[in-house]
Amino acid sequence: MTSGRISTGDGCALAYRIDGPDDAPVLLLSNSLGTAMAMWDAQIASFTEHFRVIRYDSRGHGLSDVPAGAYSIDRLGRDVIELVDALGIDRFHFCGLSKGGMIGQWLGWRVPERLDRLILANTSPYMGPPSGWDERICAVRASGMRAMADAVLERWFTPGFRAGQSDELAAVRALLLNTDPQGYAGCSAAIRDMDQRPLLPLISVPTLVIAGDDDPATPIEHARLLASGIPGAAMHILSAAHLSNVEQPRAFSDAVIGFCTAPAA
Repeated sequence: MTSGRISTGDGCALAYRIDGPDDAPVLLLSNSLGTAMAMWDAQIASFTEHFRVIRYDSRGHGLSDVPAGAYSIDRLGRDVIELVDALGIDRFHFCGLSKGGMIGQWLGWRVPERLDRLILANTSPYMGPPSGWDERICAVRASGMRAMADAVLERWFTPGFRAGQSDELAAVRALLLNTDPQGYAGCSAAIRDMDQRPLLPLISVPTLVIAGDDDPATPIEHARLLASGIPGAAMHILSAAHLSNVEQPRAFSDAVIGFCTAPAA
């Protein structure tokens, strides 16, 4: 295991961690809004059997810096490129969930030559209307993360999973509560201002879209929009809500491994 921080061109330090064999294909994981790289803990044992796994905390989250102001999907995408450049990595698989999947879409049309396979999980190319995000930004700035935690977790997990009060649920709650409100607001602004729907046909990378069949945050219709808009994209549906990798860790891992290790078409 290796961990550290790199500094981006605008002076933001990004925390990262590397697990797995040095000579294995690289799989880069990107976290959702309101979490951190630890959201992928349940995948690491299986992923490192096949990949050199790189996780990072997106700006405003985890151990990364929290710049002031609004962020953009372009800036979040360039953070990924600056990270892999700093680590000396040319090509890689990319798996992002929710906000991480929005970054993945940007990478798919902006720098397809850097990607081997692309996994877009529980995500969307457009999350309007902007007014809803403005309300969320105002709320988190005024009242902090604790005031919205229960409502967010209701959208992230099915009732049955929440009723179990598992250690996994407690860990995700802690990630959410530990997120800096400014980082949450900054990334919310990036989602608010994003519309990648016209750009989906430009994604030429082999792509897998993962959806939860009970996901109120990014409903299955959003996944179908991605799968139909990206040429040749495949779609895989899990019995889960929004954080499908936490609710269905084995099924999620199997889907990613199977897609990334399958022979090229």
